[in-house]
Amino acid sequence: MTRFEYTAQPARIVFGPGRLDDVAAEVARLGRTRALVLATPGRAAFGDRVEKALGDLAVGRFDGTAMHTPVEVTVRALEELQRVDADCVVAVGGGSATGLAKALAVRTGVDQVILPTTYAGSEVTALLGETENGRKTTRTDPAILPETVIYDPELSADLPRPIAVTSAVNALAHAVEALYSPDANPVVDSLALDAVEVLAAGLRRLADGTDDLDARSDLLRGAWLAGTCLGVAGMGLHHKLCHTLGGSFDLPHASTHTVVLPQAMAYNADAAPEAMARIAARLGVPDAPTGVYDLVVAAGGPTSLRELGMPEDGLDRAVELATARPYPNPAPLTREGMTELLRRAWAGERPPSGAPLASAVAELTDRVRRSFDATANPRLAGLLADLVGRLHGFALDHDLRQDEWQTAIDFLTRAGHITTDVRQEFVLLSDTLGVSSAVDLLTNSRTPETTSSAVLGPFYVEGPPELAQGTDISAGLPGTPLHVDVTVTDTDGQPVPDAPVDVWQSNEDGFYDVQLPDLDGPVLRGRLRTDADGRLRFWSILPSEYPIPADGPVGAMLTATGRHPYRAPHLHFLIDAPGHQQLITQLFVRGGRYLDSDAVFGVKEDLVVDFVPRTGPTPDGRDVDGEWRELEFTFRLRRL
Repeated sequence: MTRFEYTAQPARIVFGPGRLDDVAAEVARLGRTRALVLATPGRAAFGDRVEKALGDLAVGRFDGTAMHTPVEVTVRALEELQRVDADCVVAVGGGSATGLAKALAVRTGVDQVILPTTYAGSEVTALLGETENGRKTTRTDPAILPETVIYDPELSADLPRPIAVTSAVNALAHAVEALYSPDANPVVDSLALDAVEVLAAGLRRLADGTDDLDARSDLLRGAWLAGTCLGVAGMGLHHKLCHTLGGSFDLPHASTHTVVLPQAMAYNADAAPEAMARIAARLGVPDAPTGVYDLVVAAGGPTSLRELGMPEDGLDRAVELATARPYPNPAPLTREGMTELLRRAWAGERPPSGAPLASAVAELTDRVRRSFDATANPRLAGLLADLVGRLHGFALDHDLRQDEWQTAIDFLTRAGHITTDVRQEFVLLSDTLGVSSAVDLLTNSRTPETTSSAVLGPFYVEGPPELAQGTDISAGLPGTPLHVDVTVTDTDGQPVPDAPVDVWQSNEDGFYDVQLPDLDGPVLRGRLRTDADGRLRFWSILPSEYPIPADGPVGAMLTATGRHPYRAPHLHFLIDAPGHQQLITQLFVRGGRYLDSDAVFGVKEDLVVDFVPRTGPTPDGRDVDGEWRELEFTFRLRRL
């Protein structure tokens, strides 16, 4: 059983576009009334915006922040803090502004409100790195942790791509090192792996030019997660080495992290195989160190210390500094190993893979990905490149054999052979693997005020027969009569008239009409239209559970995995009203079988409804002998 300790960082997080305007409220929330604004040189406009938002709460301004938090800069800022008698600092900018705020806080106890404009992540840590006399040192103190962080994606939306790339890789380094830190634990691991995935996705969007405010928001969220990991799990070889290089050779902080990260990962790969495998899986690549290097190259980031201004004759000194004091690291720190690591980093060489086969697969993956470079559609290129990486990574992770892959090819071939216009085996495969439901969630579940969607399924037929209100779509087939009385409205409750509504279902034995060639159809399906009040009424029969077609390769997969092929009883609806978002959904019979084990994972709790048992007179006067059921429901559509 795992044993660990975890101390949550007590910072307050305020996240979202436009949240810069909340800065005054956040200062007041801390009970502070006199704020010194710290701004990054060259980004004075952000300082101006913060001052304006603070109003009378802003009593001073310091724009002299610098990389690596030089002590002499802190001294000047401290003088200004004392001159204006500030009781808090509000820092807007990158890691330099955050570092200065921390340096002032640890010396005076003032509260901090941080507005990051890059993806440093240091704003959620109690770590401070300072440079004095050409040497950078770090320390940890609870007083260093900022009280409030305001993450406004609009502040990093115009961050130039080269800076955005290095800043994001800097954040990625926090997550990577947290995974093999001596202080790692399941909570940090989960945060770190999510950060790796989100940051990698954002970097790929920077690489293919499809980044927008949503992408920058994801990068900011990844930086927050990664910074949180760093604040809990501490630092290892990578961070110590970058601090040494930055402080001793005046190299740009984030760019140095970008160059060193893949090399430091390769150095630790053999000593931390589980962490590297998990990182590779989240990156969708066969090998983590080379995967990060290739990601940097694709995004246009730096790969060599030489291009950052590191002199080659400084490598020996860097090795001495890096090995002078021991610190926790998965692999032992040796002079020979550090020399080779720094030599590769200085030259910008692709790091060696953890294994020859992994390296060969990684090179193959890179070649295949580059084959999509000329794709006119960047979205298509990105999807294919990511798919290739995940498929190749899957093959490598599981040491996939030729006979196993041939079995998969044969499975897909059989699925193709059995597929017809009325038998969609590939749809069944997507459904039974939950992919259809996953895509449905991503596509249709962003507006919670609308009716939940559900999978289309393999038995929908385009152009069903047009039927009048009140029609019995069962055409006399046996089953418990069902009267359906539904209403279609928008999210404000206004009726949607003349809305075309396609309905379809199976018969009492669990078959759709397209599965019964001898049936005189179409039957149990049709297209009806709502009346002027958005109302729709028709007759059918009570849906029953039924098996999806199990005589093909998908059925064989279910049998091999011990799964049943049954779907919970339901009635399909497709509503495609002009001016409204299309809704594809299903209503499930409350109390029906297989609601908790639906073969295609299509059941949603709010779609499980009452099909109420009735006897006696029906709403339209139809003569029904014995029990009949009644379904009443309101569908809510989003306006376009």
